[in-house]
Amino acid sequence: MATTPNLNEAIEFAENPDPRCPCVLLLDTSASMAGDKIDALNAGLKAFEQDIHRDTLASRRVEVAVVTFNSEIEVVLDFTTSDQFKAPVLSTTGMTHMGAAMNKALDLVESRKATYRANDIQYYRPWIFMITDGEPQGETSDVVERAARRVKEAEKASKVAFFAVGVEGANLTQLATICDRQPVALKGLNFVEMFVWLSRSMAAVSASTPGDMVALTPAGWGKV
Repeated sequence: MATTPNLNEAIEFAENPDPRCPCVLLLDTSASMAGDKIDALNAGLKAFEQDIHRDTLASRRVEVAVVTFNSEIEVVLDFTTSDQFKAPVLSTTGMTHMGAAMNKALDLVESRKATYRANDIQYYRPWIFMITDGEPQGETSDVVERAARRVKEAEKASKVAFFAVGVEGANLTQLATICDRQPVALKGLNFVEMFVWLSRSMAAVSASTPGDMVALTPAGWGKV
């Protein structure tokens, strides 16, 4: 069923009819991320905010949403153009409901694409960028399996680009089974370099024509 544009959306897209480049930051805030890890993640988010604001075109086209997962899934920030992005300050608690988080991110992306279509706005292939130091924990296997199946199907159909980054302690072997592309291991706690890379990658994509292939710079902050 088609989505009917509401007044606020109509005004938003009338004021800025540029094509949109949506990105969901899917962030692990379970208890194992406490201490240096969450501090470094928060510093990285601040670096992302500062870097993405420097690019005038990206600030109009890149849309960012932030979803955190522990024992609960929270949409900390719904999609907003990056000129309005303010880095949240995250804290940690609970277990790692990764499968439910992946499903939520996919749902957010599909909903946002429906909004674009309802307002005749072009869009780039959405990104979901997941960062975790663990593996699915505290949820049933069918939730994780459904999420993995959806991610792989969406990747194959070019509906989304799903990236998984493993922080120290992450089960990369497990991550490789639930994602279509190879997970990347973060070198140390190099979140700032990673988020600057993400900002500039999104800026490069947003400067292209929707549907074009964009060559990304090597991810020097991580290793496969």
